Amino acid sequence: MAHLHVKKGDKVQVISGKDKGKQGVILEAYPSRQRVLVEGVNIVKKHSKPNQASPQGGILEHEAPIHVSNVMPLDPKTNEPTRVGYTVVDGKKVRIAKKSGEVLDK
Repeated sequence: MAHLHVKKGDKVQVISGKDKGKQGVILEAYPSRQRVLVEGVNIVKKHSKPNQASPQGGILEHEAPIHVSNVMPLDPKTNEPTRVGYTVVDGKKVRIAKKSGEVLDK
């Protein structure tokens, strides 16, 4: 299982692709596929046949996962994209924002 620099619940900014500049919260992370699902980013249309759940059917829009290299976490202090560093605090390894040195893990 691979290791990601972001996790579920992080506020991130998209740094490349068609949704560049958009910000959102990570809804789900898929470490084995190196992808994350970001709220309101990479919206795709899905054609669905009528079924029990949606008797109407039609075209539904929902988010698709994007590659983790295309997102950067936001610095809690400045709300700007930042790289991630690691340090040990009270015997626990935590993520820190490279820009401000602020701890990203609660």
